[in-house]
Amino acid sequence: MLNLFGTDGIRGPFGTGLLVHEKLHAMGKALALWALKRYQHNPRILIIHDTRNSCALIKAYLKGGLLQYPVSIFDGSILPTPAAAHFMRDNMLDCAVIISASHNVYSDNGIKIIDNKAGKLSLDDELFISSLIVEQLGAIDVYGECGRDTMFDAQSRYIEQLVRYFSAAFLKNKKIVIDCAHGATFKVAPAIFSALGADIVVINDTPDGYNINKNCGALVLQSLQQTVVATSADIGFAFDGDGDRVIAVNNKGCIKNGDDILALLLTHSRYNTQTTIVGTLMTNCGLEQKLIQSNKVLLRTSVGDKFVLQEMQQRGLIIGGEQSGHIILSDVVSTGDGILVALTVLEALVATDNWDMNSFEPYPQVLLNIPAPRTVALTDACIVDYIAAAQQEIGNGRLIVRFSGTEPVLRIMVEASHYDTAYAVAHNLADKLTPFLV
Repeated sequence: MLNLFGTDGIRGPFGTGLLVHEKLHAMGKALALWALKRYQHNPRILIIHDTRNSCALIKAYLKGGLLQYPVSIFDGSILPTPAAAHFMRDNMLDCAVIISASHNVYSDNGIKIIDNKAGKLSLDDELFISSLIVEQLGAIDVYGECGRDTMFDAQSRYIEQLVRYFSAAFLKNKKIVIDCAHGATFKVAPAIFSALGADIVVINDTPDGYNINKNCGALVLQSLQQTVVATSADIGFAFDGDGDRVIAVNNKGCIKNGDDILALLLTHSRYNTQTTIVGTLMTNCGLEQKLIQSNKVLLRTSVGDKFVLQEMQQRGLIIGGEQSGHIILSDVVSTGDGILVALTVLEALVATDNWDMNSFEPYPQVLLNIPAPRTVALTDACIVDYIAAAQQEIGNGRLIVRFSGTEPVLRIMVEASHYDTAYAVAHNLADKLTPFLV
């Protein structure tokens, strides 16, 4: 059966694929029909989005389909993706539609759906909705009992919820730089950090619909590093466009990625007794060795926060994440929440006075993203030989070659005992594989 959903919902350049008027209209009708069957009452559907210029039009097209049926839409406007999961956890709403392409460029957009258990859709749900979308394409619109559309003050509620998780003014006398990536955190993050007593310096908080993630945020950290050093700040945090990722910079301007954040969270009083955490194939071996020395275990999954969450749920674990900054603290909420994670790290740093953010000794690691206008089978004999030769060059190191599930790129990760080896192997392999991708 056809599944229109990818690794992380539906994503691509706006105006192509499913992100065109007639298909978004059909998707709205399909989501209404799915919600009516799933919840057996007038479903309460939250819609939120990031700051891309295409979000308003996508939302309008979706609403045009949704409102043909007796559903109640709660329009939360611009809000970080993880806010939806907080609302689901409080049983305020039944499901959420999130319009965002996360860390992608402004011209991309996407649609994610989470259910009333704050989880991403099951495969069965994805297949059912996909079949409904196909059925509704070209179908005659219905005009029976129409839905309702209500503006929802989601920003204030989200701010109140996160502030409530932490001690009042626990960040007093701490200077913190926040990079909002011109994205969905640009209003709520400064409000939350300020409410908890921090002296904040905010950068990249003026979205214009086109500058989301542009040379800023969790993927491009130079401006954050420079600002932390220039302002003598205690720490800096960068979020991505939809706020589910976070990367940190310490007081000397050194980058601390998701692996470092996981290690630091294990010094928090709420998590220091956890003996097992979940990472991915990309998790640095240095963290794994650190955990072994502490009689702890790292479980690796495929790359993708949904795989991390699945492993955590299956094993009853409460902490896991990705090197990219998707960190899940499932005792609070079952999705990555960059602001929540940043504040929890800060609690640990306040308690341990570890403002250098010392975490573990990483193995040298090189990650390359190779543009891939088309995908090829990585099982092709010639490609297999190139990968095998590269693996032999690094000996006991690690090599991962995979296509991204969210961007048209081939990712090559090399981990070796020496940086020069990792760098040379990664770039040589990239040169050999690039001709296959054009």
